[in-house]
Amino acid sequence: MSVIVKVEDLVKYYGSGENLVKAIDHTTLNIESSKFTAIVGRSGSGKSTLLHMIGGLDRPDSGKVYISGTDIFSLKDDRLAQFRRKKIGFVFQDFNLIPSLNVWENIVLPMGLDGKKIQKDKIEDLLTQLGLSDKIKAMPGALSGGQKQRTAIARAVAANPAIICADEPTGNLDSQSELEVVNLMKKCVSDYGQTLVMITHDEGIAQTADRIIIIEDGKVVSQS
Repeated sequence: MSVIVKVEDLVKYYGSGENLVKAIDHTTLNIESSKFTAIVGRSGSGKSTLLHMIGGLDRPDSGKVYISGTDIFSLKDDRLAQFRRKKIGFVFQDFNLIPSLNVWENIVLPMGLDGKKIQKDKIEDLLTQLGLSDKIKAMPGALSGGQKQRTAIARAVAANPAIICADEPTGNLDSQSELEVVNLMKKCVSDYGQTLVMITHDEGIAQTADRIIIIEDGKVVSQS
């Protein structure tokens, strides 16, 4: 299987002296394409920092991240933003939907910003799979937590990114919605050939991944 993400000797420290925090401490790893990789670790282990750098949201102090062969941190900020929109989809714990836009508008907004043609048939099919066909015109405030997260998944998947970075996407959901969301995200990986990298505290969710990466004190201590 081909490698889509290559992380080389990544370093990210915060503070100095006695207050120095080694969020990511000389970490190296590979992530295979079209697979579900779970990143797990205790609170403060550095897993969110790692995911944010894999997704190009935060720059490291040193080291490299390659996505599909591109050294993303060699790009200037505007080029990096364009690269993120084209190659990476994000799903966050708090949904990050725009409250003044309805479900359809939230989903197509990233494509509009990037000048991409909106594939209406694909989005409608995606909405059907996610159980949102009857919510196209609904505003976020009228949605349940599970519906908001499914809308966020649709937004991440619709632009056809190579990678979906999910940061504790089930953290604000009840157990039933949590199971539904994880199954839907895994289905998107298999149906659309996308790569899913997910941070989770949930051991049950992690065990359904193709691969588990365990982070402690900013270092990878296990890959299975």
